[in-house]
Amino acid sequence: MTSVRYVAIGDSFTEGVGDELPGGIVRGWADLVAEGWATGLGEPIEYANLAIRGRLARPILEQQLEPALALKPTHLSFNGGGNDMLRPRTPMTAIVDVFAQVLRRCDEEGVQLILLSGANPSPHLPLGRLIKRRGDLLSEAVTERFADRTDIIRALNWPDEELSKRDYWSEDRLHMNARGHHRVAARVLTALGVEPPAEWWSLPAPQQSPAARERQAAYYREHVAPWVMRRLTGRSSGDMRKPKFGAFTTVRPAD
Repeated sequence: MTSVRYVAIGDSFTEGVGDELPGGIVRGWADLVAEGWATGLGEPIEYANLAIRGRLARPILEQQLEPALALKPTHLSFNGGGNDMLRPRTPMTAIVDVFAQVLRRCDEEGVQLILLSGANPSPHLPLGRLIKRRGDLLSEAVTERFADRTDIIRALNWPDEELSKRDYWSEDRLHMNARGHHRVAARVLTALGVEPPAEWWSLPAPQQSPAARERQAAYYREHVAPWVMRRLTGRSSGDMRKPKFGAFTTVRPAD
């Protein structure tokens, strides 16, 4: 039996949206952490990822946490609240309470919690100042609530100004691209005491054509309008989706 059994729960950030591989598969920072962790240890680890895009913090708690704990992990990573944060009427206390409940259940089951904050996309988004203000409030509230829990492994991405730069983000400007996901993975591995590949901190920036830079109207049509329509109709981008790794899969060290 391997010494590390790692399960990730959350929303699109943890599912890996924005880091698309051929065939429409998404990878993302959690997959990269599993790979880097196995390589750093020099032995296989068990890895599961129950995150589903579009999920609010409360549904992550209610739908993903207990199935994750039922797998008997040694480590569980949690991030949530990004989708709640985009809803101005959602109180920060409600989101932080979800974080507290995840920690309580991890304590009860003897599971090491890895706590993440999402990256900050606000410089590139409509209503960016409002999103930044709410993100700052959430980040501060979570940090304050768990200030005395030095045993929690933390990988805080919201304060990383480098990660907010445009070339770490995908075309929709809301999800990180492969470059962003690698930087987050490097931060998580460092928090775990595992040395990440140095280049993961800042892969070469993707080349962007002049035409891509001028696609402002297309951006609103292809990304903003569908998001607004989902809000109005009560639908989610994750409706009918299943976890990509709902049970443990063995991740072996890279050659």
